Amino acid sequence: MDPTRNPFTPSAGRQPPELAGRAAVLQRAQVTLRRIKSGKHDRSALLVGLRGVGKTVLLNRIFELAEREDYQTAYLEAPEDKKLAEILAPMLRQILLRLDLRRGAADKVQKAIGALRAFASVFEIKIGDIGVGVKSPGTADSGSLETDVTDLLVAIGEAAREKDAAIALFVDELQYVPEDELAALITALHRVSQLELPVLLFGAGLPQLVGITGKAKSYAERLFHFEAIGELSNDDAEEAIRKPIEDEGESIDARALRAIIKATKGYPFFLQQWGKHTWNQAFASPISQRDVRAATPGAIAELDDGFFRVRMDRLTPSEKRYLRAMAELGPGPHASGDVAATLGRRVESVGPTRAKIIAKGVAYAPAYGDIAFTVPMFDEYLRREIPFFVPEGKARSRTKKTPTATRRKRK
Repeated sequence: MDPTRNPFTPSAGRQPPELAGRAAVLQRAQVTLRRIKSGKHDRSALLVGLRGVGKTVLLNRIFELAEREDYQTAYLEAPEDKKLAEILAPMLRQILLRLDLRRGAADKVQKAIGALRAFASVFEIKIGDIGVGVKSPGTADSGSLETDVTDLLVAIGEAAREKDAAIALFVDELQYVPEDELAALITALHRVSQLELPVLLFGAGLPQLVGITGKAKSYAERLFHFEAIGELSNDDAEEAIRKPIEDEGESIDARALRAIIKATKGYPFFLQQWGKHTWNQAFASPISQRDVRAATPGAIAELDDGFFRVRMDRLTPSEKRYLRAMAELGPGPHASGDVAATLGRRVESVGPTRAKIIAKGVAYAPAYGDIAFTVPMFDEYLRREIPFFVPEGKARSRTKKTPTATRRKRK
């Protein structure tokens, strides 16, 4: 069929043509936004899930909802190489500049501007000119991140309330914020909540974010709604494929839909890939199971060259071996001891490798002593990329036996 009419455009963070199965998450977010705006209490929300399940898409949709509700918003993706203070200050600067333009009293706004200037000075952050501000010694200038972030968010929350406004901060890839800095942010949000100030955080991250926040502050589970974002049900997955096709005036038969769901396991990004390649493979409606089979090698090749490889290229040889041992055991999760045994190593000796893999966001610990991939179907990719797996212990033992065998032969 005509590729220019293909409705499927798989891309990182891009909304699919049919956002199936996520209505409940969006509804809860809208309720939260409206409650805070009306002066009632509610919790901030964190979207957690594997790669490719649509967390960023949902975060963007909630951002749009906040804009429609006239929130003061700021959005960013947390980088791996910056401090929390560096990413927070520019976000809050944007908000304060907009608050300063709203009608009404401005005393709290000017105080908040002064607090931001002090915060930026203490942590040596360049934020540009944001106005004069009211000097308030002792506010956000102690040098303690936890104290100063709390002071700053409280000052900005008071400024928003003075201007009859509400603030929503959006942070993607939140798992990359170091634990002590995340603890500072959680403490600040906790204080804002206690004072009933109109400030919300919507974040997104990999599954380990739940454990990280709990470790950072024990009360985090009571401060946030944790929205688990996973694969789609069969019905929702069918809708995600069928409706865009029908919107283009074409059709797909039931067996083809079942074949796509089986190949993708219902993961949204993979559904978009198979939808794209199947559309391009088909000559006419209805799209058939044969079209899906013909499209599958192309869909897999594109995933291998992009979605999977971008994670693989970040890994060292030892990290790749560790992950390949995980893949040997299947999709997971796996006990760390089983992975070490598959490698032919002691569990203590591969602990640092495991920690680095988790830090890079390629795996996570769903429970103590366990490890799992953060990328769906990564085990299948690893077995395609590295077809033969030889445990390190066996490789070393063969190396050690060779000199002895050689000496016996010479005798």
